[in-house]
Amino acid sequence: VQLQAFGGGSVQAGGSLRLSCTASRRTNSNNGMAWFRQAPGKEREFVAGINWDGSTTNYADSVKGRFTISRDRTKNMVYLQMNSLRPEDTAVYLCAVSRSASGGSSLWTYNYWGQGTQVTVSS
Repeated sequence: VQLQAFGGGSVQAGGSLRLSCTASRRTNSNNGMAWFRQAPGKEREFVAGINWDGSTTNYADSVKGRFTISRDRTKNMVYLQMNSLRPEDTAVYLCAVSRSASGGSSLWTYNYWGQGTQVTVSS
């Protein structure tokens, strides 16, 4: 499975971006998916996850109320709508496919990763 994330860019604080991630084949249709991010010099951290059918989502406290994860199983796509962006959201954002049907926050449950897309938020 290959994952391709896109939609990153540079925005000012308060702005919005929508990230998209596509998978190369339908392996992920019964698996949870998630977005993680990694800033320079920091560990990779969970941002948002979604279960296999999109009925359950969960978010890191730092993005609750600002970010929304969604998926389209028919298109093998997962999205991350990011609103009210802050400078501390600056990072490389990566999408991932879980080994299970849930979209939990543990990095170790994800076995397929995309290459990431850069998001830069200026103050």
